[in-house]
Amino acid sequence: MSKVKLPTPLPVQQYARCVNASRRPADYIGDWPVAGKVYPVRVMTNARTGEPQIHVLGFYAERPYGAFAPHRFESVAEVWLN
Repeated sequence: MSKVKLPTPLPVQQYARCVNASRRPADYIGDWPVAGKVYPVRVMTNARTGEPQIHVLGFYAERPYGAFAPHRFESVAEVWLN
């Protein structure tokens, strides 16, 4: 049996408000956030750059990768799940 422990995310649901929905890339295919609306999100670290990225849960994105820069959102709530 392996002794390697995989990282598990905290049992938290995060919510963030979109504060900047401008400058949608011309080649972007998928859902785009609306300024002022609150979304369930997951903050993950980019594997290549180490920078945080916002993933909106339930959004579909085909191209480019479906993550948003942190300057587009502000955190509004964290709900601990039991």
